[in-house]
Amino acid sequence: MIFPMTDSDSALATTAIIRLRDGKHKSMQDVLVVEEPLEIRLGYTDPHKGRIHKSISITMRTPGADEALALGFLFAESIINSMTAVTAIDTSTKNVIRIELNNDVSFDSLRLERHFYTTSSCGVCGKASLETLSLTGFEPVTHDNFSVSAEVLYKLAARLREQQTLFRQTGGNHATALFNNQGEITLLTEDVGRHNALDKLLGTLLKQQKLPLTQYGIMVSGRASFELLQKALAAGCPLLAAVGAPSSLAVELAKEFNITLVGFLHGSGFNIYTGASRIVL
Repeated sequence: MIFPMTDSDSALATTAIIRLRDGKHKSMQDVLVVEEPLEIRLGYTDPHKGRIHKSISITMRTPGADEALALGFLFAESIINSMTAVTAIDTSTKNVIRIELNNDVSFDSLRLERHFYTTSSCGVCGKASLETLSLTGFEPVTHDNFSVSAEVLYKLAARLREQQTLFRQTGGNHATALFNNQGEITLLTEDVGRHNALDKLLGTLLKQQKLPLTQYGIMVSGRASFELLQKALAAGCPLLAAVGAPSSLAVELAKEFNITLVGFLHGSGFNIYTGASRIVL
């Protein structure tokens, strides 16, 4: 049996295990990260059909900061660009969040479905995905003067680990961190899904009216995928650093939209894939 912990700690659960170490075993309790579905439902006005309420996404996430997650998702998908587009948020139903948009906010559900198809389907995800981003209004990141030294980046991986509270307890969470050019982490979010962790970060920044980003970088605890680069682009972020490797399409996106992309970041080195001019070597 798996038992959730206290209501104030809904991200964690416990389960009985048998632990083997050095040929010896014992029964004990282990702490797990909670994974539950979150349905995002959107209320919007169609000029021909009137008011519509529609489920637009179901994601497996770690409970907590659901409002930020949903807002970050809507921002990254170019459905909203500020909190003024939102009239109400309802989280009264477990694992469901309802967001109402202003009557004058247009929403093309077919475009959203097409975007999901191009980012997840083999055979069309390369050139088609980059063209989709261009057509939805994304511009290269050029209006920034952000730069950071290699010495500052070396220290980031350790600082990220120090602040990953859920990961220390469970070993099962991804993290996304916002950092300045002095290497200070100003915001950190965790989730069982790497894309959810970044959505939680962007949603929090949206609520704080701190988007777009021009003087900050984003660091992720895993690999750098196309999806994460797309979200960083939506935020106008000039630099994304990853503990793991980037995918080929992530590198293409970073190159196309002038984002500095760093991979395999640890205490003694990293790889620069694009945008080396922002890093002081």
